[in-house]
Amino acid sequence: MNWREFEDELARRRKAGRPAQFWWRDDDAAAVLPALKEIIQLSEKSKVPLALAVVPEAAEPELFRLLHDRVTVLQHGTDHRNRAAAGEKKTEYPGGEPIEAALARISDGFGRLRTFAGKRFFPVLTPPWNRVRKDLLTKLPAIGIRGVSGYGARTSAEPAPGLRQVNTHVDIVAWRQGRRFIGESEALSKAIQYLKGEEPLGWLTHHAVHDAAAWTFLERLFTLESVRWLSAAEAFSYTAPAHG
Repeated sequence: MNWREFEDELARRRKAGRPAQFWWRDDDAAAVLPALKEIIQLSEKSKVPLALAVVPEAAEPELFRLLHDRVTVLQHGTDHRNRAAAGEKKTEYPGGEPIEAALARISDGFGRLRTFAGKRFFPVLTPPWNRVRKDLLTKLPAIGIRGVSGYGARTSAEPAPGLRQVNTHVDIVAWRQGRRFIGESEALSKAIQYLKGEEPLGWLTHHAVHDAAAWTFLERLFTLESVRWLSAAEAFSYTAPAHG
């Protein structure tokens, strides 16, 4: 798929009264790298809302001074440390860890971000590696978490009482192929696939590993017409329109 075909599909959806709703999440914010400054500046220049998933324990104070009005801070775990047992997929929240320990860690990260990010903090947990044990979900609202964001099609809009789930769907980084940009055709094809879903289409980026092609793609993506970019608050309160 190319840009022309993608834009034609977006225009058809708008004409049919089903305009595309996008949202953007960028993960692993911590150190104030040139790439972090670039992703924040790109949001400001393009006027596209950015949901910045920040690692609480690793976040440098200067990070929060860089934020502009279109940036919302989400909680990216607490320390982004892999605690999985040998042979398990990476996760900060392994099944073998006492749930009280995981909750205490999340609560600590929550408090740090609420202190440093202030009004820009939105109480959504984005678990590192997009993995979180299910028994944690029912406990999150009690410590102030109101949403969770992973990757791929969600199985439920409310995986636990008082907890909203809104995922991302297109990760533009090919992690198993040298962390390069996945390519224009693959990115746009994946987007078309998920446009058929009932939740806003989520774009996932990782500023620290972007190559030149990834940055070029984002700049082009953010010029699209026939699209409405949602803030994190809008995405997590989104209700799919009824179609007759």
